[in-house]
Amino acid sequence: MIRRHALLLGAAAALAPILPVLAQGRTLTAEEQQLIGEINAHNTAIRTMAGRFLQIDTNGGRTEGTFFLERPDKVRFRYNPPSREEIVSVGRGFYVLNRQDETYYAYPQDSIPLRQFLGDQINLLNANVVDVTTSDGYMAITVIDQTVAGTVQVSLIFDVDTKDLAQWSLVEPSGAELTFSLYDVQTGVDIPRSYFSIPANYKGLDPATR
Repeated sequence: MIRRHALLLGAAAALAPILPVLAQGRTLTAEEQQLIGEINAHNTAIRTMAGRFLQIDTNGGRTEGTFFLERPDKVRFRYNPPSREEIVSVGRGFYVLNRQDETYYAYPQDSIPLRQFLGDQINLLNANVVDVTTSDGYMAITVIDQTVAGTVQVSLIFDVDTKDLAQWSLVEPSGAELTFSLYDVQTGVDIPRSYFSIPANYKGLDPATR
């Protein structure tokens, strides 16, 4: 597992350079369009998936957890202790939950940089693709995304053979970077409805107070 993470992180460094925030979409080759079309079709057909993730931040901090995804527009990230946070999208927006304080912050759905991958039908060809790179059996599709927080660069890294999402990285408007590697992924799983809901006893807070 450690070796796979190292390979993926090395691929991320090679495949996903930081691009100017004002970059515009570029013309894709016929080969790139075909491969992205296959990636779209393969991942659209996956209606549910669950697994584990490793998150690495700009300072090298490492956090692990589990994730659950159901199309359209539902995803949950559970961070392992000592973190107290969970991130949940339930279609209307996304929420950062604090398990200890039993509180949450709500954000609009269009704040989610990964929304192109969460939709009912995935079509990355319609995204603002600014770079496509292949290396060591992986393809990185880098898009520039406008969110309510500002311009975000998202690089989705897929296994060329399986067409599965293996990793993504995002550069926030502040310049901070997060990289997520996925592993132990299972598809076609049954996910309890409660995983995509906010506990009734949790208190909503204004994100501006964070």
